[in-house]
Amino acid sequence: MAELDLSSEISVLRETFASVRQVVDVSRLTAEIEQLKVAASDPNIWDDAAKAQTVTSKLSRSQSQLAKLTDVEARLDDLEVLIEMANAEADSGVQTEAKNELAKLSTEIGELEVQTLLNGEYDSRAAVITIRAGAGGDDATDFAEMLMRMYLRYAEKHKMPAAVLDISYSEGAGIKSATFEIDYPYAFGTLSVEAGTHRLVRMSPFNSAGKRQTSFAAVEVVPLIEQTDVIEIPDADIRVDVFRSSGPGGQSVNTTDSAVRITHLPSGIVVSCQNEKSQIQNKAAALRVLQSRLLEQRRREEEATKKQLAGDVKASWGEQMRSYVMAPYQMVKDLRTDYEVNNPGAVFDGDIDGFLTAGIRWRKQL
Repeated sequence: MAELDLSSEISVLRETFASVRQVVDVSRLTAEIEQLKVAASDPNIWDDAAKAQTVTSKLSRSQSQLAKLTDVEARLDDLEVLIEMANAEADSGVQTEAKNELAKLSTEIGELEVQTLLNGEYDSRAAVITIRAGAGGDDATDFAEMLMRMYLRYAEKHKMPAAVLDISYSEGAGIKSATFEIDYPYAFGTLSVEAGTHRLVRMSPFNSAGKRQTSFAAVEVVPLIEQTDVIEIPDADIRVDVFRSSGPGGQSVNTTDSAVRITHLPSGIVVSCQNEKSQIQNKAAALRVLQSRLLEQRRREEEATKKQLAGDVKASWGEQMRSYVMAPYQMVKDLRTDYEVNNPGAVFDGDIDGFLTAGIRWRKQL
């Protein structure tokens, strides 16, 4: 049996991992963890619940990041030992185990490398995603629901807590719009590359003639605001309406007027929430989403000013950015990165990691 030689592959992984450690600055991260531990151990920290939550969350994220780096480094060392063992014993089973571990490490180090690119001001935040059906009738509203399920399945597979805040159901199939929150570190930085217009091409299940139908849906991704963000919203700038929550087909799911709709009068932004049981909880959640959208609006205005000053003429994110083709062939292609796969079913089931990675790398090159 031939000896297993993975030295060149491991060398490349070590170089990539070394660059990741350098960007993360492990010494700084370790020092930061010690400082956060001291702050978290302060017996008076919970006098300010918001501050305590911020400290403990940051400590948990930092410890998780350091543990991941330590684990990968140890596994790289163990992999070399495993290869030596496989060759010494001429064991094909151990060789296969070594190859599988190399593939896993390659994926994990690649993910760590992509995370180092998420260094924008709000990239570390949780994300609020809104999907709206566009042109295409029932196909568009059905497509919007397919996209919502895609992102929720992605969150589920990665153990990211997700909560649907509001859904507007279509009279026919699918949804007119939906807003949901993915509360996980770097969810915004990771998923912000999904913002834009998505297009679906398929044999329409709603067309008796069996013709191909093209439909569209818009995806908006904004960072979730934190207690430290200062987005003042005067009461005079908002109108609050309450109504009865409802589910598919208008079926009542609440016997009280607990759902809340907030209209921000200066900007025209409208936010609804009917997920919580009480009107107070729904109003608080809706205000949080409104603040997130106003924060994103401010960020976009600042970016637009910077681009204008710099003479930036690149295409905007609002243009069509991905096509999902289910007929006459099977393909999902990102039109910005040219990344594509030939399995739309897997993509709609939440397998979008390749698109996210390609999008993050593409954005960094702009």
